[in-house]
Amino acid sequence: MCGIVGYIGLQQASPIILDGLRRLEYRGYDSAGICTLDEGVAQIRRAQGKLLNLENLLYDNPARGTRGVGHTRWATHGRPSEINAHPHRAGSIVLVHNGIIENYISLKGRLQDLGHQFSSETDTEIIAHLVEDHYRDSGDFEQAVRQALAEVKGAYAVAILCIDEPDKLIAAKLGSPLVVGQGKGEYFVASDIPAMLSHTREMIFLEDGEMVVFTPLAMRFSDLAGNPLTKQSKTITWSPTMAEKGGYRHFMLKEIYEQPRALADTIAGRALVEEGDVYLEDLDLDDAQLAGLEKIFIIACGTSWHAGLVGKFYLEKIARVPVEIDIASEFRYRDPIIPANSLTILVSQSGETADTLAALREAHGKGGKTLCICNVVDSSIARESDGIIYTHAGPEIGVASTKAFTTQLVALYLLALKLGRIRRSLSAADCQARLADLLELPRKLEETLELDAEIEELAREFVNARDFLYLGRGNLYPIALEGALKLKEISYIHAEGYPAGEMKHGPIALIDEDLPVVVLVPRNSTYDKVVSNMEEVCARGGQVIAVVSGDDEELLDKVAALISVPTVDEDLLPIITSVPMQLLAYYIAVLKGTDVDQPRNLAKSVTVE
Repeated sequence: MCGIVGYIGLQQASPIILDGLRRLEYRGYDSAGICTLDEGVAQIRRAQGKLLNLENLLYDNPARGTRGVGHTRWATHGRPSEINAHPHRAGSIVLVHNGIIENYISLKGRLQDLGHQFSSETDTEIIAHLVEDHYRDSGDFEQAVRQALAEVKGAYAVAILCIDEPDKLIAAKLGSPLVVGQGKGEYFVASDIPAMLSHTREMIFLEDGEMVVFTPLAMRFSDLAGNPLTKQSKTITWSPTMAEKGGYRHFMLKEIYEQPRALADTIAGRALVEEGDVYLEDLDLDDAQLAGLEKIFIIACGTSWHAGLVGKFYLEKIARVPVEIDIASEFRYRDPIIPANSLTILVSQSGETADTLAALREAHGKGGKTLCICNVVDSSIARESDGIIYTHAGPEIGVASTKAFTTQLVALYLLALKLGRIRRSLSAADCQARLADLLELPRKLEETLELDAEIEELAREFVNARDFLYLGRGNLYPIALEGALKLKEISYIHAEGYPAGEMKHGPIALIDEDLPVVVLVPRNSTYDKVVSNMEEVCARGGQVIAVVSGDDEELLDKVAALISVPTVDEDLLPIITSVPMQLLAYYIAVLKGTDVDQPRNLAKSVTVE
């Protein structure tokens, strides 16, 4: 949930750590802090609020030193405040932490009995005191860290300094992401790749229960028991500029506009049109098993869950296999029955979502095969899954997911086509036709983005609405849910997504002349039914914003506004109609003056339950 950065080398650490924290601010932004070591003195600076507050503090009171750690926080234990901001210090020990310590109450009680005094409300401070307690006994920094972490239950990624041993930086992880960057005569550690991309592309991914000790000349990997490990670096191909705004007002708008490229990259090399087949390079699952599948589970959270709902339509229609979809936080608590001839698909942008990771382990523990759809190479979920389909969206910085969502839809569609071919429910000719349509999709998305000015003007008309209702049917019902979620996330307007056919079973009571109702009504197999539902809204004075395909002038006189997207195959409509939903939410949020990229109370990667 939070973002951490560590550095040891020859350069001044503070500017490097601040740069890394800027790139991780999407992980948390209610407080931030930094500590550098300078000639045996810990220079700690902390500030409540956005990272800019810490930058201003450092401008007035710089922190010097060539070793350091930094943190940007999303509050879990303890309210946002300067006191609760990281880094936390106990004696000679200074650390930053991402995760949740489940047994912090018992540990705190024991440490207080030993004379330790606490200054914050956080669970993180307990780790600092625990390391310090062991350090008093042994005088060995590394040993103290190992002993302390052996007592901790929960999830953590930590970066730790010891004032008495200033030439060491120690990092370790369990259940929270941590990546090591290897530079020339310098080393980095961070919660996510973008924090280090401007300095190195050589990355090493820590597994749970692993620790790294950095010195100015080397780094050593081991497990928490001290057994040495050999780790291989991977070269990351993302460019640093992919994580910059590129002239756009917000990351979210930039990422909306990156969707044609992101979709093209996700499709590239996988659509074998001439063969009428799909190549998924990291699928790593046996064709015979896939052919005999009797059930598929799709597990995800938030926007990724909406992608999974669309995926259910794809897989059942094309591959002819029954699909059950679960919200990840509910999956393992219902003691699911996972047959041997089933597949569990985990969908996660970051690959670090705690609930989704727990669901994956539940499926594995019951003998099921797993496949993840993920945007981040070598993330925890990707490493633990039996097979992987990477989306090639590139870094997504805006908290409200856009390009990650549409690339997830493409990945699920490609998977459905692949399974359809393996299971012989889809002919080569039909697959060829579908792939040809799919290859046209990036161009159609570019056409859809030309609606930008029209939707911005539409947003001005409805910016003062207190509530919105979104209606869709079939594979567009999940897009109604996603449209409502986008509006809630970034504009703080209450919105609900509903199946259009269910409107008369409750939501119709809400409809009056003050309620905007977004109706997804492109020409597809449910067109007539949705038009009928839309007429019910109009008859009660609701202000209908209709999303149609092509030139559907029949509806023009019946609605308050009409958004026309390019005509595409029915199964690709969820992707094309997502774009106006994103733009409408974006422009309403901008007009309301909210923080689009960092909406209140939300974080990009939810790495705690």
